[in-house]
Amino acid sequence: MSQGLVGARAVVTGGAGFVGSWLCERLLSEGAEVVCVDSLLTGHRDNVAHLRERAGFHLVVADVCDCVPVTSPVDLVFHLASPASPLHYLRLPLETLRVGSVGTTNALELAAEHGARFLLASTSEVYGDPARHPQPEDYWGNVNPIGPRSVYDEAKRFSEATTAAYRRHRGVDTVIARIFNTYGPRMAVADGRVVPTFVQQALDGEPLTVAGDGRQSRSLCYVEDTVEGLLRLALSGLQGPVNIGNDDETTMLELAHTVLTLTGSSSQIRFIELPEDDPRLRRPDLTVARERLGWSPMTPNDVGLKRTVEWVTQQLSSGTRRRPATSAPPAR
Repeated sequence: MSQGLVGARAVVTGGAGFVGSWLCERLLSEGAEVVCVDSLLTGHRDNVAHLRERAGFHLVVADVCDCVPVTSPVDLVFHLASPASPLHYLRLPLETLRVGSVGTTNALELAAEHGARFLLASTSEVYGDPARHPQPEDYWGNVNPIGPRSVYDEAKRFSEATTAAYRRHRGVDTVIARIFNTYGPRMAVADGRVVPTFVQQALDGEPLTVAGDGRQSRSLCYVEDTVEGLLRLALSGLQGPVNIGNDDETTMLELAHTVLTLTGSSSQIRFIELPEDDPRLRRPDLTVARERLGWSPMTPNDVGLKRTVEWVTQQLSSGTRRRPATSAPPAR
């Protein structure tokens, strides 16, 4: 892979976020110059602090909804900018819609101006509460367009439509990745996503809050595997959409018990109300990724979860929780 990235100049919007920071780090390791653009609305300087002194890394604090202040040359644009946790997009609904629309357009304009390859980081949430299982890329989804989650779901669906239109009508070299639930170190401990929430609760001796009856499923992919998939997709000739995730499905109740085992916690499980429009099932059909990219997730969940437990333990011991301004039920 290095041969395709050595000397390339890559722009990563949302690069100080969870997945974005791992992507920036991997790009640097592959020999690319990286311009990390982030408003720091939900991203954090801490996520890229270890990259600041590395040759070829540049942090630009800017809102992509205003502009993407990057000058030539640009070879690759990875558009990851967006609130991603329900806890964030529920408190920032208009900002989420704007970055999916205006922010995506600005990032696409940057790619068009410089003849760059553009990768959109879309999401499995475009499938909504799916009526097909597992979800293939040709499934159009089952999304409530006006529900509380719609600000994220529809922002990403709009960003996919915009990306496809730029490809058809402006000739921009684009590809769409649909990222499924990703976890690992650098997730903010208290951002509401299920893995860090369960781990934090277990380590603090609090009840693990399982929504509904816990039978709803997710497919968890370790962050380094997700990033590998994104890079392969960016360097391919595919236009997508392509699912990037793990097809090893687990229920939320099973995950809670796994976390209790890994942490050695004696916490109990407490069932809470299921959030509105919470998907019952989630598992990617990875046929395209396997056959066209030669990509599959490689990190077993027990290994990835152990690394995440170590990360959360470190964050809690240092007092770093990054709690948002408002609260909401734990996200799934």
